[in-house]
Amino acid sequence: MALFPASALQPGVRKREVFGWAMYDFANSGYTTVVITAVFAAYFVGGIAKGAPWAAFAWTAALSTSYAIVMLTMPAIGAWADLRAAKKRVLVLATLGCVFATAALAFTPSFTGAGGVALAMALIIVSNAFYSYGESLTGAFLPELATAEGMGKVSGWGWAFGYVGGMLALGICLAYVLWSQSRGLPAAHFVPVTMLITAAIYGLAACATFALLPERAQPRTADVGLGAWQQLRVTYRQARAYRDFMWLLACTVCYQGGVAVAITLAAIYAEQVIGFVASETMVLIFVLNIAASLGAFAFGYVQDRIGHKISLAGTLVAWVAVCVIAALVTTKGGFWWAATIAGLAMGSSQSAGRAMTGYLAPPKQLAEFFGLWTFATRLASIVGPLSFGAITWMTGGNQRIAILSTTVLFVAGLLLLLPIDMQRGRQAALRAS
Repeated sequence: MALFPASALQPGVRKREVFGWAMYDFANSGYTTVVITAVFAAYFVGGIAKGAPWAAFAWTAALSTSYAIVMLTMPAIGAWADLRAAKKRVLVLATLGCVFATAALAFTPSFTGAGGVALAMALIIVSNAFYSYGESLTGAFLPELATAEGMGKVSGWGWAFGYVGGMLALGICLAYVLWSQSRGLPAAHFVPVTMLITAAIYGLAACATFALLPERAQPRTADVGLGAWQQLRVTYRQARAYRDFMWLLACTVCYQGGVAVAITLAAIYAEQVIGFVASETMVLIFVLNIAASLGAFAFGYVQDRIGHKISLAGTLVAWVAVCVIAALVTTKGGFWWAATIAGLAMGSSQSAGRAMTGYLAPPKQLAEFFGLWTFATRLASIVGPLSFGAITWMTGGNQRIAILSTTVLFVAGLLLLLPIDMQRGRQAALRAS
């Protein structure tokens, strides 16, 4: 089976262009894996905030602030990029912003008390906002590269490459952490180095994208006078024509809220509830990335065969099982089962959601519609983790109740998936072109 079969690609698209596009997923996944999930999240709670009762809430508040910024700005940025055929230019700027802010996290252990907490939160807000811009913009290239019938495969390749990149970054960081711990060095010594490693891998790997991926869109000179916000108002007035896309956005807010809990709080839950130490948590996240990579790659082929909607529904059922298992298990071995299922479900659900967005987005408004998708995913990233943090706080620190309550988000996602008619939505997108 060829990695990039020509039948899945748009006419004139070369395989090296798809490779360049997939390399951006490879580049930016180290950020979420190391910074948001495996290393800095737990260090912020236990090291910078000293395990204070409000620490997990402060972490989710910083992430939620960054997501709110993205929600308010990304749809307009996408519309602007569509009008001027500037997706690649904006992607370069977003990448530089995230790389530099991630590298700056290396300096946070030098500050103590409220100053250290404030600096760490500010840099997480900045770095995560730029990461989100990059994720949205790279997704907007997908329909330019893949056919409607190959959207699932190509999206799956990207996510699979992404998890490999996350494993590379985490693997190098894990090796350094284990070396540091063997010499009795504290987290304040090795955490800064892991931030620099992550930033370097992100920046270097993204260069392959900038070198190989062309900007295929053409400026919409007839509409450029509208401006980004005016274009958004036009799209809003036409929302009824895209009702299936709107149902997808509502579905995305719910199920991605649950996925966001897994991404942002897995390390904290593993260490504070199950009893993992830092090196065990990193190994856990490493294996989770292996499962996610396999899930994204294999499920992309399944998705194109059985349909996007059925595929996404299956992954949401798996997520419900993950939440129930994680809430009930008391041993590390039991939690490993939950993490493995979560990895498979994570890769496949994220790949399916991106492919569905590409399938339902009008070809001339890709960055704008992926900006709206990003609005939904970032709203989800506020709703999910903040709900988890608030429930944990209200129950006196009981994270088991909080993780069990996350099943509500996945069930709601399943219910909102039911009204979507993929063929009707695709025809609406093509009529708009």
